[in-house]
Amino acid sequence: MDREKSSYAVQSVENALDILEALADEIHDGTLPYLAGKLGISRNKTFRLLATLEGRGLVEKDEWSGNYHLGVTTVELAQRFLRNISLIKHAHPVMESLARKHDEAVYMTVLRGSEVLFLDMVDCDQQIKAESFVGKRFPFFTNAAGKAIKAMESKDVLEKYFHHRRKEIPNQSGLEAELELIREKGVAVDIGGLGEGIVSVAVAVRDYAGKVVGAIALLGPSFRMVAGRVENEIIPSLCEGAEMLSMKFGYAKM
Repeated sequence: MDREKSSYAVQSVENALDILEALADEIHDGTLPYLAGKLGISRNKTFRLLATLEGRGLVEKDEWSGNYHLGVTTVELAQRFLRNISLIKHAHPVMESLARKHDEAVYMTVLRGSEVLFLDMVDCDQQIKAESFVGKRFPFFTNAAGKAIKAMESKDVLEKYFHHRRKEIPNQSGLEAELELIREKGVAVDIGGLGEGIVSVAVAVRDYAGKVVGAIALLGPSFRMVAGRVENEIIPSLCEGAEMLSMKFGYAKM
């Protein structure tokens, strides 16, 4: 591994990544001695790194030969990455149209566990606006995007979730009622969850199978996002944009 090492690099992380690259690129048997020699570190250190990666499913060991190879989790991560890239590619033109029409920031978001991840943004030209949330994660119940996605999960899934997270969510009964209303209306509105004075509005996006793949969200300060504008302008546009994007993924509204 001849890559120049950054002064900020963590050596153990570098070595773990080198192992994954070696297993992905090489046609040689992924034996412990071979990998140790490839990395230039002891067999003991190599074994511990392999054991850690194996524990996360990134590496698997063949019980018969003792050889290591990439685990199924690497495939899942790659598929997730490609899905995100595809989602951004299809969503960006819709987001640009919405941002131009309303002159407010528009985001594409996805749910990761119980958190919503802000994947991409088209910003507005307003002087007063919120900071960028791209790459940031928030508990789903703190914002419209997370609520819009979570509300579309089956009632059985939601019941199990709330049963196991009773102590983590403030005002759980209120949230359950809100999600039910969002499911009926098809749109979520949140005030202050992403910061004081920030209003977020979001609509879920579906794929060909009807599965929710994310949500388009529009954010703005409360003094611009007044109730009349949200109801009469923002919500109809977001619903139309989400429907257009869903159609790109093969979704046909029944």
